[in-house]
Amino acid sequence: MFRWYEEAKSIAQRDPAARSPWQVIFQYPGYKALRRHRLAHWFHKKGMHWIARALSERTRHKTGIEIHPGARIGKCLFIDHGMGVVIGETAEIGDYCTIYHGVTLGGTGKEKGKRHPTIGNNVLIGAGAKILGPFTVGDNAKIGANAVVTSEVEPNTTVVGVPGRAVKRGGEKIRQSFELDHIHNPDPVSQEFCRIRNELEQLKKVLMKYENRLNDMRGGLKSPPDCDDDDSNQQA
Repeated sequence: MFRWYEEAKSIAQRDPAARSPWQVIFQYPGYKALRRHRLAHWFHKKGMHWIARALSERTRHKTGIEIHPGARIGKCLFIDHGMGVVIGETAEIGDYCTIYHGVTLGGTGKEKGKRHPTIGNNVLIGAGAKILGPFTVGDNAKIGANAVVTSEVEPNTTVVGVPGRAVKRGGEKIRQSFELDHIHNPDPVSQEFCRIRNELEQLKKVLMKYENRLNDMRGGLKSPPDCDDDDSNQQA
């Protein structure tokens, strides 16, 4: 089977909106950008950088997806919607990954050499996420929408928030990227509010306990005798 058709078929299987692989081939901008990148990358490896860059720029104008010709991309990458996706020169992407619109695989400085992230296999990157720097995102990882990740992500880990923080790892079952469900990740801000609320509830219970004890102690105390009454009795 031709690789171009295999990739289109893989996208059609992972996108519930796709009617067939042929619709992917002719109407999906992410697929078109990927096919054109393959050609631009070939020219880049042959040292024909001007031609490679020209193809990349034309692809960006046509699809809204900017992939540097030097980026290395594995098989069956699914760029869903695609508008605003930026993939840097030294970025590497594994097989069967899913990237949503607005994602940036960028660098953090002007140094030469490796300066963009390496994405493992079967990784899902949610809309608007920013992965910045020369580190690795492990296999089967999930990056939540609008997360900003600047450090290494272990395999089978879910990262959300700004800055990115791991919320699932290890024994927890990680959904595969082709499930296309990147909106049900835990919200670290909501989790923090829940933690604070639970602590306040515990403090409230402790205060009520001490308040009840104090009331019991007050009720057990006898009122002091009235001095005026004692003087009157003595005079009588």
